[in-house]
Amino acid sequence: MNKSVLFVIVLASALTAGLYSLPKVVVRNDNKQLSASSEGGHATQTPTVAQSGADSLNVTGKENGADASVIHEKPISPEQQKRLRTLETEFASAGPTQKEPIGEKLIALFRDLTRYDSAAHYAGLVAMAQPNERNLLRAGDEHFEAYTFAVDDKKTALLGQKTREFYQQALAKNPNLLSAKANMAMTYVNTDTPMQGIMLLREVLKQDPANELALFNLGLLSMRSNQYERAIERFRQILVNNPTSRKAQFYLGISLAEAGQKAEAKQVLAQVKKQEKDPQILAAVQEYEERLSK
Repeated sequence: MNKSVLFVIVLASALTAGLYSLPKVVVRNDNKQLSASSEGGHATQTPTVAQSGADSLNVTGKENGADASVIHEKPISPEQQKRLRTLETEFASAGPTQKEPIGEKLIALFRDLTRYDSAAHYAGLVAMAQPNERNLLRAGDEHFEAYTFAVDDKKTALLGQKTREFYQQALAKNPNLLSAKANMAMTYVNTDTPMQGIMLLREVLKQDPANELALFNLGLLSMRSNQYERAIERFRQILVNNPTSRKAQFYLGISLAEAGQKAEAKQVLAQVKKQEKDPQILAAVQEYEERLSK
């Protein structure tokens, strides 16, 4: 059986447009068998995975609480603390129509400080004060980004639930928000109903067969369950429509390597190495090139 490769994807802030950044960490796991849901399988509990990036602290004492596993947070200067307190006071006393502009400033500041769950908290409050499509979608996006950074199991579960709640409300107003549906699908992976996520991604592809985010997510889920041939199909589909996608090319190379297709894997990874500048991705490519040369 192939060794499991766990991938942690750090998503970009522009989730409403279906965009996502390059992966920041590739973690090899030689001892644990990942059996998360894939396109055709059933799921058991997924082992905990180390993540890169910042898991935000709650500066304002909101409901999510502080996470003991916080990593790589930006320090808050006295000036920023003062600015936060001022905005929080203004937000608390503002009426429903005034909360949005103040909330947007708080969200932007917390994002700049990599306190993603605090940004999500205020996005949620704005959405509850003015539950229009834009605010509900932003609340879902912010909670989903916080979800991708969370390393504590309880926090991950809570943020996943909040993500689904806000996305479901946004989708009730506009069923064509495909990026919201594709993001929401990924929050089901570690629940008792992972196949709901697979079904959502299939719904997205039924509406838009070339949807890059849905194809990418299905490819990742196939990798997580060691179904590399299926993953290869998904990443190839992305590259047909978007030949310059470095993300799809990178994961295609890894999938080919894990599937034992060494010759093509070497070619794809060599191309990734020419184009990529991220040192962590380059380190992962080098590791696989060394394995493939044996």
